[in-house]
This record gives sequence, C-alpha cells and structure tokens, in this order.
Amino acid sequence: MKSKVKKSRAVVLVHGIWDTSRVFARMRQWLEARGFRVLAVDLVPSDGAVGLEQLAGQLRAFVERELEAGETFDLVGFSMGGLVSRYYVQRLGGVERVERLITISSPHQGTYCAYLNGTPAGRQMRPGSAFLAELHHGVSLLERLKVTSIWTPLDLMIVPAWSSRLGIGDEYRVVVGLHAWMVRSKRCLEEVERALG
Repeated sequence: MKSKVKKSRAVVLVHGIWDTSRVFARMRQWLEARGFRVLAVDLVPSDGAVGLEQLAGQLRAFVERELEAGETFDLVGFSMGGLVSRYYVQRLGGVERVERLITISSPHQGTYCAYLNGTPAGRQMRPGSAFLAELHHGVSLLERLKVTSIWTPLDLMIVPAWSSRLGIGDEYRVVVGLHAWMVRSKRCLEEVERALG
C-alpha cells in the first residue's frame, strides 16, 4: 500500500499597487527553500483603476482555480495587497480557508499618499474612506486566524507609517529604508517565515 505524501502548505502572495507577482521573487525563493508551496497572484489592472473589492474577487477566483476545493492556506499581502487580502478574508468567505494572514506595509488606517492618486483604489486607501471603515467594522472576524502585521517606521508610501499596524494579532516592526524593499529585506523575510510557523 502506497503511503500518502503530505503536500507542503500553500502560501498565496498578493502584491501591491503598480506591482506584479514578480515583486515577490526573493520571498518566493526564500519560502520555497524552506519547504513552502508558494503561489503568487497577478491582479489586473494593478494601477488602482478598479476597486479593491474587484481585485479581491480576482484573488478568490485564483484560489479556487489553483488550490484544491476546501484546501486551507496562508495569505501574505504586501501594501495594497494586504487590504485586498483582508477584503477576501472578511467579505468573500476567505475566513473559512485562510489559516494565517500576514500583511506587510499595508495601509490599514489609510495613507495620505493616496490623496495623490484619484483612482478608485487610491480613494479607498485614503484615511477615513468608506472602504476602510467597512473593513474596520468587521475586523473582529480576523481573530479566527493567526494574524501578523509587519511594518517599518521609515515607510514613505504609508503615511503615517504606523498605519501599517493592524491593531490585532502579532506585530513586528522592522527597520527597512524603503517601502519597496520590505518584500526583499532579510529581516522582513525572517519575520514572514516566523509568522508562517
């Protein structure tokens, strides 16, 4: 009788605005070397031209296409991808499948930089937006998961930088000089690995 080989745990990576899945090249390599099965979604368009709800719908479709029915997984969202991930978990049923949610430099409380971006997604990332209020209203749902937020006080894209603190779950402050470097920084990658267990 053949013994069943246990599949390695799936980790789905969700990029931010103006990015593609390529932004995770180093993180993918890092996690795969440690035995994780890594998948990364490409959100289209990624320039903010559509609302974050629509991008969360793309994430749900990606999960349903790439993972087996009912398979649980971990979710890592960078920048805008953290909000897309939260919407998927909180509003599109992802809470039933996601075990761990890790956000990296995500504007949970909004970013003043979004006032320079008049796109639908840009408006949703402004402090006090109706979209953020909706996520905050249902934030207690995230207590069913293991949640981690990773942020840097030097972030010039998430202003104020502390906006990347979710306020529930674990929180790790790393000193990284630029927003874009967060997904390549060894210190951040170590924290992601630790949060994934």
